[in-house]
Amino acid sequence: MTLNRNDHCWCGSNKKYKQCHLQFDEKIAHHQRNGAEVPPREIIKTPAQIEGIKASAKINTAVLDLVAKNIKAGMSTAEIDKLVHDFTVSQGAIPAPLNYQGFPKSCCTSINDEICHGIPSEDVILKDGDIINVDVSTILNGYFSDASRMFKIGAVHPELDKLVNVAKECLDCGLKAAKPWGFMGDIAEAVQKHAESNGYSVVREFGGHGIGLQFHEDPFVSHVGKAGTGMLLVPGMTFTIEPMINMGAPDLFIDADNDWTALTADGYPSAQWEYTILITEDGAEILTY
Repeated sequence: MTLNRNDHCWCGSNKKYKQCHLQFDEKIAHHQRNGAEVPPREIIKTPAQIEGIKASAKINTAVLDLVAKNIKAGMSTAEIDKLVHDFTVSQGAIPAPLNYQGFPKSCCTSINDEICHGIPSEDVILKDGDIINVDVSTILNGYFSDASRMFKIGAVHPELDKLVNVAKECLDCGLKAAKPWGFMGDIAEAVQKHAESNGYSVVREFGGHGIGLQFHEDPFVSHVGKAGTGMLLVPGMTFTIEPMINMGAPDLFIDADNDWTALTADGYPSAQWEYTILITEDGAEILTY
């Protein structure tokens, strides 16, 4: 749709286009003429949509805070799932993973050499020395948010402790590199360099993703790449950064018994942290963590 200067802006502000997003759109068009991959308008969120996503994100963070207060050795991953489900529903929200493409639970619980998409089970009991990623996603009034944290159960081996800490540092390196009018590749290079400088590898098959109006939107957010490449980052984009960092090689396989859980091919541990972020006029804002 082509807007005239005096038409109402596409963002729903009720301002004239020339007073709102005209210069913004012209800047994107300039980058596109210079060969950049630019985001389609439908993944650039309006102020009203951003407020809806933030409300969902507030609940999502509260869910992970609840898990942090309760997780312990001797607990089953099914108990974690029940905590997540019951609290989410009590807030008038919906756990996004539940029944998503057939996923049977309300969160993902990935332990030790499980990279992601671990399915909670009464048969999986946390024990002292485990590391676990709990990945939580929330729908509130049609708006989506997504984040995950690592938890160390009891006293963990120093090498596992370092892996978990470096994985968090990788996430924060990616966040620091996420700037308006930069590129997706800036995030990828920052994550990859930090991981590899610590002797670790980065999973390539999975990455972050756009989120907000759907669970998974464009763009794909790779954590391996080169600065200055990939999609242009512009204010109003919402997406996850969620690097999966392996102690050994980056190779993985999917558990044939459930067709969901990804595990390291060499059996070495993996760690992951995840934010949903919003690109702003002057940087990036964490919406849920």
